[in-house]
Amino acid sequence: MKSSVVRSLGLCLLLSWSSSEAYKPVIIVHGLLEGATAMRTITEFIQEAHPGTEVTALDLFGGGSSLKPLWTQVEHFRLAVEVIQNRTEDGAHLLCFSQGGVICRALLSVMPKHNIHSFIALSSPLAGQYGDTDYLKMFPKTLKENMYKLCYNKLGQELSICQYWNDPHHRHKYLKRSNFLALINGEKEHNDTKVWRENFLRIKKLVLIGGPDDGVITPWQSSHFGFFSSNETVVEMRNQQFYMTDVFGLKTLDLRGDVSVCKQPGVRHTNFRRSVSVFNNCIRDWLT
Repeated sequence: MKSSVVRSLGLCLLLSWSSSEAYKPVIIVHGLLEGATAMRTITEFIQEAHPGTEVTALDLFGGGSSLKPLWTQVEHFRLAVEVIQNRTEDGAHLLCFSQGGVICRALLSVMPKHNIHSFIALSSPLAGQYGDTDYLKMFPKTLKENMYKLCYNKLGQELSICQYWNDPHHRHKYLKRSNFLALINGEKEHNDTKVWRENFLRIKKLVLIGGPDDGVITPWQSSHFGFFSSNETVVEMRNQQFYMTDVFGLKTLDLRGDVSVCKQPGVRHTNFRRSVSVFNNCIRDWLT
């Protein structure tokens, strides 16, 4: 009788251990002007849904430091991600919010032999930003029309938000001056295009999350790789030049069925990282 109880207890412990081991580590990158603590709620959602999951909200470039050049941030986040992903042969998931999604998008391009399984971009300006938002209160009210004057020069490209500012009325200046977004999205030719594409295509799933009531990401479809034309009409992802030419692998991922687009109305920008409905509808299933 005693041996039977011991065997049953051992089996339960083994099953419990196996269940927690089945979940891949989750690495979280925060957004602009915030830090790792801002991602506490979504961390709790993950741990409640998948007990035993190793969840790490990277504590780098918090607050005002998030305005530092994105290539500098990418390098430091890359080193932190490598430490975590190298601890497992099964890979890890990358969940990145707002500006963090642009950072993660870049590091997946420049990080060879990474083993990131799902890249989840949560309300991120993946195709750029063009519009006044509460996050940019430090600038004049004429921001939308005049931001290019700040951003499209050598000094401006040292400011993170300028590195994904995409003015559809000054596209020639964007393509000439952009040293970040135009490069990672293949809109501007460079010597590493092929290698970056190969690196990015190592992911198994790309999850794009956004919604029409975001209030910060402009246009909100940028979170789904859509963006404005020169007359500010939104051009959806599949009609974007970088998709049609498949320059960084987005079309390839889509055709193989590995792009999930999740539209969540009624959610304001910062609530995307603390909404249980967003987590259950758009994120939970991709973190196994």
